[in-house]
Amino acid sequence: MSTDDTSTHSAPPRGPVDSSRIPRFAGPATFARLPRLDEVQGRADVAVVGVPFDSGVSYRPGARFGGNAIREASRLLRPYNPAQDASPFALAQVADAGDIAANPFDIHEAVETVEAAAGELLDGGARLMTLGGDHTIALPLLRAVARRHGPVALLHFDAHLDTWDTYFGAEYTHGTPFRRAVEEGILDTEALSHVGTRGPLYGKKDLDDDARMGFGIVTSADVMRRGVDEVADQLRQRIGDRPLYVSIDIDVLDPAHAPGTGTPEAGGLTSRELLEILRGLAGCNLVSADLVEVAPAYDHAEITSVAASHTAYELTTIMSRQIAAARRDAGTGAEAAG
Repeated sequence: MSTDDTSTHSAPPRGPVDSSRIPRFAGPATFARLPRLDEVQGRADVAVVGVPFDSGVSYRPGARFGGNAIREASRLLRPYNPAQDASPFALAQVADAGDIAANPFDIHEAVETVEAAAGELLDGGARLMTLGGDHTIALPLLRAVARRHGPVALLHFDAHLDTWDTYFGAEYTHGTPFRRAVEEGILDTEALSHVGTRGPLYGKKDLDDDARMGFGIVTSADVMRRGVDEVADQLRQRIGDRPLYVSIDIDVLDPAHAPGTGTPEAGGLTSRELLEILRGLAGCNLVSADLVEVAPAYDHAEITSVAASHTAYELTTIMSRQIAAARRDAGTGAEAAG
């Protein structure tokens, strides 16, 4: 399968609006105050794209407003990431691609729309940092990514398994995307992991079914007892050099760190633990990611949106670093061949 374009752009990346000249609270709220996709002639190495869709939720609605809440909270992000010693927006062109407008009344049509729009962005050479929206959208995103890379490894950060079969007979919901993805053969079943799961289930069969699909589980209690470094090392070993997709439900965080979500569960990760685990994945081949289930109507003082914006920032940094490294390697190879 094809990989990301490693050709060198003729001009340096266009970065965020200069906050020393225009206050952070002024102007349109693109992610991290980055340029829109049309402002970089439609060429981006990483496209931050929203999917304002929440018709697949089973409890609290409102995640359709999550993407713009994350964008608003991301105004305070700065261009240098000291935790990864990188300036992600100088290493690669990151742009805000706006929203994919999915039909809120027809879930099948919405899934098709998200898949097609994601495919267009991927075909243009971008990796995706998708802001949901509810977790239903992970399935069409994975379909699009798998067409480009083949079956991908999956790290799924969530309080819940999301491998149930149906709700009320519906096959597409926010609790079913990864069962559908396994059934469709778009996941590498040798490299599947849930991280941060906790809380009551419908029965032990939920875990048995999940294990048969190939998922490993790192619970939130495992993270607390073993620590983030050991967990990140275990995940890296499971993933290896496979193309990796990361899907993050913000409810992986404890409600103290993310109250603004649709299905909160007590006993979750701290925002610090989540960020540190993600930083530990910097050596993995991260091809795209999503961040879903931010429901700002239940948020307080942007607690959830701030955590989500920093989470997307870490993922974007990883992708930008890898794109820059691939270009350097390609340039070195070309020089050696010459």
